Amino acid sequence: MDIETLNVVKVVTPTAISFFIGIAITPFVTGYLYKNKMWKKRAGKVAPDGKDTPIFNELHKHKEVGTPKMGGVIIWGSALLTVIVLFLLANFFPNETTEKLNFLSRNQTWLPIFTLIVGAIIGLVDDYLEVTGKADYIAGGLSLKKRLLVVLLVSIVGAWWFSTKLDTAIIVPFTGELELGHLFMPFFVLVMLGVYSGGVIDGIDGLAGGVFAISFATYGAIAFSYSQIDLAAFCFVLVGGLLAFLWFNIPPARFYMSETGSMSLTTSLAVVAFLTRQPLLLPIIAFPLLATTLSDMIQIFSKKFRHKKVFLVAPIHHHFEAIGWPSYKVTMRYWIISIVFAIIGLIIVFIG
Repeated sequence: MDIETLNVVKVVTPTAISFFIGIAITPFVTGYLYKNKMWKKRAGKVAPDGKDTPIFNELHKHKEVGTPKMGGVIIWGSALLTVIVLFLLANFFPNETTEKLNFLSRNQTWLPIFTLIVGAIIGLVDDYLEVTGKADYIAGGLSLKKRLLVVLLVSIVGAWWFSTKLDTAIIVPFTGELELGHLFMPFFVLVMLGVYSGGVIDGIDGLAGGVFAISFATYGAIAFSYSQIDLAAFCFVLVGGLLAFLWFNIPPARFYMSETGSMSLTTSLAVVAFLTRQPLLLPIIAFPLLATTLSDMIQIFSKKFRHKKVFLVAPIHHHFEAIGWPSYKVTMRYWIISIVFAIIGLIIVFIG
């Protein structure tokens, strides 16, 4: 078997393993979530500016109650179990196959796995506080400031890791490499905070899962083309977990991804973008996340300075719901847009 074939096997095998592990653990996870009623006790939320969201609350008054949060456990749980299984096989049953399948490596996967774990834990705490009533039922669990502080700290650790263990160069499309030097840390922090802010795309059955799966698959393809095979395997392991999650999250959703999923995925996606040295393509490859963040910002500034709204509801995917689009139509069109922009991103990589 030639090296290229072995690399393909190294990527697709963990993907399949992650998917089937996700399918296998879902009954146990959902059994626990439903038994303990791990959902919001009252529907509703407040906008980032602290004001009420009556249109959103009316649209989702029957969706948020009775459907558990914490579904992101399926995603990162299946991915981490796959990492552990392949690592143990390589160490206890060493041979050419098991050692090849093990994709745990310091220069490619330690950092994204670290961010995945930290985001998952903090997000899980936030979800737990919200569903158990130990925090305001509308405002959520941990405050936005506390969550942003966690992301800030993680991003600082990530920037330090790049500066001391890896490198601080990025690729500028159609130009070449650019060494950021001392500017790397603030740029890394801003990118990670920006990607995390797009995590509010969660909220419609299947929407976030599909968008994240396409984004990670795209960066996995980029990593593979750069011979970063371990990183490609990590990306596609998350794709496998996301597909298992989507199997149960398509309408009607059995559970929601919530913060434990979105925080772990957004922080890891930012790290993966820097590991491929293609963070400047994030606004294209993850365009729906960018559109989500921008729509929130536009709405907040418009309400503050113009005293009127641009969208009926923000983020923009809820605006489409408010004007009458069925939720499944919003989801499918977001998936299509994600695929189109992912293809554009790949074209830029391969010709730029």
